[in-house]
Amino acid sequence: MRRGLVTCYDPKFRASISTLAWEYQAGCNVPEHSHGSDQLIYAIRGVMNVSAAQSTWVIPPQFAMWIPAFTLHRIHMSGPVSMRTLYLKRGIAPRMPEACTVLHVTPLLRELTVEAVRLGKIGPQRLHRALRDLIVEELQKAPTVPTELTMPADECARAVASAAMETLADSPSLDQLCRSTGTSVRTVQRAFRRSPGISFESWRRQARLMKAIELLAAGKPVKEVAFDVGYRQPSAFVQLFRLAFGTTPKSWSSLLATRPESPSSASRASSPPAAADRSSSGSGARSR
Repeated sequence: MRRGLVTCYDPKFRASISTLAWEYQAGCNVPEHSHGSDQLIYAIRGVMNVSAAQSTWVIPPQFAMWIPAFTLHRIHMSGPVSMRTLYLKRGIAPRMPEACTVLHVTPLLRELTVEAVRLGKIGPQRLHRALRDLIVEELQKAPTVPTELTMPADECARAVASAAMETLADSPSLDQLCRSTGTSVRTVQRAFRRSPGISFESWRRQARLMKAIELLAAGKPVKEVAFDVGYRQPSAFVQLFRLAFGTTPKSWSSLLATRPESPSSASRASSPPAAADRSSSGSGARSR
């Protein structure tokens, strides 16, 4: 038996896709687990932080997370989240990545996902097969999104990375961070080049971008977000965001605010596959 393997919600019998709708309260944590099926995690509302091994991804409602079968992962909800999950039988989407990947959710893929969740499962019926084929086609052509942040494997570099994440607004220099953690700049630079394979400053830009996504999805104004992630000139933040996502932060967050939430699909929620831990604030839920 694989560690943390949960199979009770994988597609059964002649079904090719099974589904789940579940509502999470702010601060919920889904402990590390995996599934025997490929998985698409999507939130119609709220922001998820998904982690696997040393990597973390921020997933707002414009994105979804593809998680291959048997991949150990855990999820944190920074605020209330309305999750809609598809469990796909292995092999029905052969062109999907073999590693965790963030996908851009088109309006069509969103509605297909919501409809699949409304149905509960995709079986062998003709109309169900047509829906399955559309879902798979949309998944396989969905653009990928660069929201991954990988922590360094080296312990000293990881300490510097953690300190940098806690001080994004102040933006201390690498030298200051190294002095505060008791290591040398050269050691940390070499460690970042080995793992995750980029420079420290490139890594910190990605950390800023991920934090910005979380703050924008929570409704913070662009100027405040820019300051919170370490940019004294909001124009520099806007340029970084546009390079990463092809649009400005204001346009991105405006689109997020106008998305319908399809509350009727939440009626599909039932007993979750894994317990979610409560946050220190006491707000929590059980989840799949």
